[in-house]
Amino acid sequence: MLILRCPAQLQLLEDTLRKSLPTTLPVLGTVMTVARGNPASHEVLVDSWPHFGIVLTRLCPEDHRDARDYYTNQLSVFYREKGALQALLEGTEAVTRERAFQILGMQDGLDEAVQEVASARGQKVE
Repeated sequence: MLILRCPAQLQLLEDTLRKSLPTTLPVLGTVMTVARGNPASHEVLVDSWPHFGIVLTRLCPEDHRDARDYYTNQLSVFYREKGALQALLEGTEAVTRERAFQILGMQDGLDEAVQEVASARGQKVE
């Protein structure tokens, strides 16, 4: 996953996400916040740039205080294909097994994808 820090990249991402409202709303808010100074210390990750399949926003890892606190370890996600979400959950370091987390998203299939990956790992999802 690539971390976007460049203001021009964040602006282009923001413009792209605006075209897919309301499903991009959870991610768009964080992208806008990061682009305007990032007072909450978040980061924006994409699987590739500029043609991304998934956008993930989260609190910067160095600001995670408690691995069991799924509110602090909140992730917001927007994906273009369900396969991109499954790949994120299954094989990237952006989402680790060592931390409790919650995923916010407004797309159909999000819950099913999370359930499938959790079942394959033998993990419980609440």
